[in-house]
Amino acid sequence: MKRFRSIVVAAGFLLAFAEAQAAQTNVAVAANFTDAAKEIAAIFKQKTGHEAVLSFGASGQFYTQITQGAPFQVFLSADDSRPKKLVEDGLAVAGSRFTYAMGKLVLWSKSPGVVTGEGTLKAASFAKLSICNPVAAPYGLAAVETMKSLNLYDTLKPKLVEGATITQAYQFVETGNAEVGFVALSQLTGSETGSRWVVPQALYNPIRQDAVLLKTGAGNEAAGAFITFLRGSEARAVIEKYGYVLDGQS
Repeated sequence: MKRFRSIVVAAGFLLAFAEAQAAQTNVAVAANFTDAAKEIAAIFKQKTGHEAVLSFGASGQFYTQITQGAPFQVFLSADDSRPKKLVEDGLAVAGSRFTYAMGKLVLWSKSPGVVTGEGTLKAASFAKLSICNPVAAPYGLAAVETMKSLNLYDTLKPKLVEGATITQAYQFVETGNAEVGFVALSQLTGSETGSRWVVPQALYNPIRQDAVLLKTGAGNEAAGAFITFLRGSEARAVIEKYGYVLDGQS
């Protein structure tokens, strides 16, 4: 009985020690990276014991919130300009910024046969075309760049329905409020429903998605560990699974 009690006490000390070593970090994540981030965070917690508490939204909105003192320690943006500016503004740690993924834009319809390529945009036989806010969300900007590259923006502008985030742009199509929409390839991972056109990279500027350690996370063990983990092979495998291109790939 005494030996059993000793084992229980020892196990309790080990559990308490493990909990004391674990830390938590608040991570602002671009909406297009939602599913991949959730999977990465789960593996991160399993491997390190640290917890990444994720918040999802538009990169522009997160940038504004961070400049106003929002309690995030890590920022996973859908572009590279906002993390760069946070470093320049002294709100992020110099040298911590890196590209964790290269995004891909897709024109998608929930119905088979509707999207056949750029001809779908030229024919414009749909009533509504969904995009996300091009000011706050880089995928929205890429959608506008695509339409302008095809000299179709002025023609299609009256048909646009705008979501605050890429998630809302996707939901407009999913719920039938728009027949077609520009979404992120990552949102279609694991689904072959409907019809899609992966927009050629030549039609829009590369969507370089940068991560950065914020100054508020400089002394946070979990924040630093999450940034390191995001660079590692396990996270990179998840990122590729969701259709992103890794930096340095074509």
